[in-house]
Amino acid sequence: MLLATPAMAQTGPAAPPSAQAAPDASAQDAGDQSSLEIARIQVEGNQRVEAETVRSYMTIREGQEVTAKDIDTSLKTLFGTGLFADVSIRQSGRDLIVTVVENPIINRVAFEGNYRIDDDDLSAETELKPRVVFTRARVQSDLQRIIELYRRKGNFAAAIEPKIIQLPQNRVDLVYEISEGPETGVSSIKFVGNKAFSDSELRGEIATAESAWWKFLSTNDNYDPDRLTFDRELLRRFYLINGYADFRVLSSVAEMAPDGSEFFITFTVEEGELYTFGEIDVQTELARLDTDELRKLVPIEAGDQYDASKIDDAVDALTFAAGTEGYAFSDVRPRVRRDREERKINITFRIDEGPRVYVERINVNGNVRTLDRVIRRELRLAEGDAFNRVLLSRSRDRIRSLGLFARVEVTEEPGSQEDLTVINVDVEETSTGELSIGAGFSSDTGIIGDLAIIERNLLGRGQFLRLRLSLSGDRQQIDLRFTEPYFMGRNLSAGIDLFGTESDFQDESGFDFQQTGIGFRFGFPMSEFSSLQLRTSYVREEIKNVASNASISVQASEGKADAHLLGYTYSLDQRNDPEKPTGGYTFFFEQDLGTPLGDTTFLESELGAAIYYGINEDFIASLRVDAGYIFGYNGDDVRLNNRFFKGGSSFRGFEPSGVGPRDTITDDALGANAFAIGSAQLTVPLFLPEELGITGAVFSDFGVVGLNDEDDRFFLINGAIVRSDIQDDLAFRASGGFSLFWESPFGPVRVDLAEAFLKEDYDKEQFFRFSAGTSF
Repeated sequence: MLLATPAMAQTGPAAPPSAQAAPDASAQDAGDQSSLEIARIQVEGNQRVEAETVRSYMTIREGQEVTAKDIDTSLKTLFGTGLFADVSIRQSGRDLIVTVVENPIINRVAFEGNYRIDDDDLSAETELKPRVVFTRARVQSDLQRIIELYRRKGNFAAAIEPKIIQLPQNRVDLVYEISEGPETGVSSIKFVGNKAFSDSELRGEIATAESAWWKFLSTNDNYDPDRLTFDRELLRRFYLINGYADFRVLSSVAEMAPDGSEFFITFTVEEGELYTFGEIDVQTELARLDTDELRKLVPIEAGDQYDASKIDDAVDALTFAAGTEGYAFSDVRPRVRRDREERKINITFRIDEGPRVYVERINVNGNVRTLDRVIRRELRLAEGDAFNRVLLSRSRDRIRSLGLFARVEVTEEPGSQEDLTVINVDVEETSTGELSIGAGFSSDTGIIGDLAIIERNLLGRGQFLRLRLSLSGDRQQIDLRFTEPYFMGRNLSAGIDLFGTESDFQDESGFDFQQTGIGFRFGFPMSEFSSLQLRTSYVREEIKNVASNASISVQASEGKADAHLLGYTYSLDQRNDPEKPTGGYTFFFEQDLGTPLGDTTFLESELGAAIYYGINEDFIASLRVDAGYIFGYNGDDVRLNNRFFKGGSSFRGFEPSGVGPRDTITDDALGANAFAIGSAQLTVPLFLPEELGITGAVFSDFGVVGLNDEDDRFFLINGAIVRSDIQDDLAFRASGGFSLFWESPFGPVRVDLAEAFLKEDYDKEQFFRFSAGTSF
């Protein structure tokens, strides 16, 4: 016999499959180079895999002179396919007999004991699926993937055991039995080497938080190694904006308790010295730029404490200024010179004309629901345009102002050529559906509430839809509003409103009010920051169920009336953030004309303005002023329902309809023809952990509400002439108080506590108001 038979341990066809490493099949010394010409290769034990397929995987062919080394190579190749649990090759005369035990096919993959992660998420992490060939190596790989997924979720004590259930026809069920264990929280976060800031201050700057009972709805107190890496960067940023230019994080160590229930994190830092700004200079050779004027735009003065963010702000301001002067390709580079002896940072901002660059391509990423065109139509740049940083910044602001995204980042990267750039728009979608529940309380009316369902991104098209339903004891209201922001593909918004209201004003004014109507709106931009809306509506109104002891003015208004309205609104919005502004202002002016096509004719005018100023990151001041005036023409008085009723959220410290003209006898609120109300507010920190999302504000509301046109009038009531008697002093009112805002996991919660300290005796006060909402 020229060639010995290669041998390996047999598992037998009934034994469970195993993914053992390919054995050394050579039955003779490695130095034995004797060979034999193989006449045939026979395959035994195969069930699903064709014999010819088995032969194709081998490196040996019939009629070939083979050595023991060749047989060993073929053996390893067959094992490498992953199709077989066991393989042996033996010689029988001039034939090679290849005996295989096929790996089973997976019939089903199941997960048991998983509560925090659902089956779909676990299945997405695993490679083994039904109808895939089973191997133990793949099981181990998937096992590690699942464990890593649980660790990312904060379950470091999770234990997983795979179970294999044998089935007929060489099939198996694979079941992962999971013991999730407790979430592995962060028991303590300590800092070593910090002198300028306490551990408590530094803990407030990082994303990871220590576990506490009130954080049961948060995941930031679970250990996450990726979050720990992010924390290192947050610490670096914090120190750089607070003057420590040499700051370093030397190490961040996370130690797990022996039982896997908690982590102990320690950051070791080197703060370095505290720096101040030294010489600040602006240099440029561009003709239309005045360095003295540019220097005024730099928010840095010599002697100021070093703040790295101010350098970025200066670059942005100088880039924007150069762009407005026609230098769209300007390049602003800060040259930083560090004086370690004097502990000063000297900076020269150099502005040069950069190379002309054009937009090669615009990529939009991260929009899962929102259609691309909703984002692209807000861009002030198009592919092929000359690149302009001013327009790029404006594009980012316009996308943010849509209110559809939690994060908007617009970046650039080199294109396929030196004069081309690629713009990347990366967005992170947020909840655009909102379920709002409002509630309030007063000593006279008790609890009030309403419900609204809002979708600001209907079908991902950027369309607005609102269905509002009020089900309080005094008011039943339903209205449906739809807005298409780009009607027929043009920068023209169009909308329709359907509404119906049934209100009980028996307590306030002694009547019930019913209103139904339909309206149409069109709007278009006047500039980048302003817009004009035109509208028309048809409304049927009825004042009914007037109490027998109601005010004479109310009795005179009883009955139905149709109104046809034409109106417009001009609005200007230059806030830096539409949701939480810290700077900028808004303004609007609107008028509605009750035309002779209806039963009542009047002209109503309103205006409002608000300004916001961020004193620092925690203190935000705002001032808002609203005013309105309405009068009738063609000999008509203003109907009761068209007057201004103020109080509640519009004038805190007073009930809804609690401030303004009032009947002296019945104490009914009659509404005003004019008002002017201001509100000053200062958002203040409450020094609570930032992750709680609780902030406060102190405020004062003030103004006048009055000028009822039925004062000292005579009415014909049931055949008798009766004189009105109305309290309408147009007196100045003022209130002050405190608001509490909580960005809870369920949605925003607001509490207002207000005291009216300038008021009339006949005004109705309200000390407490509450509102809450949730998003979906």
